[in-house]
Amino acid sequence: MGVRVEKIQEQIKQEVSAIILRELKDPRIGFVTVTKVDVSSDLGNAKIYVSILGNKKQFADTWEGLRHSVGYIRQELAKRIRIRFIPEIAFYPDTTIQYSAHIQELINEIHHAGEGKPEDENNN
Repeated sequence: MGVRVEKIQEQIKQEVSAIILRELKDPRIGFVTVTKVDVSSDLGNAKIYVSILGNKKQFADTWEGLRHSVGYIRQELAKRIRIRFIPEIAFYPDTTIQYSAHIQELINEIHHAGEGKPEDENNN
């Protein structure tokens, strides 16, 4: 991937984060973190990965609010980023945090299950 695309990805990430944090007035939108942006090589599409903090209902409400804000966010990006065409944006859930929490739970279960077993008699 080219340096230009990487710079645009980082700029979109910063600007979308700022727009969500400071400018969106939708009460459905809770705590959102933009974790990653992937822009196609032709700069036509941008996948914006977000992590949403909260329970399932808060996630669903925030997700719905973000979906309804796509047009506004793209319009604001056009004002802030100096490129000829602003990519079409789409939000995707970033599940890496939930996945790592799940892995940590599994490790803890294995660790605690091992504590309940008697030690091998040869290791005394």
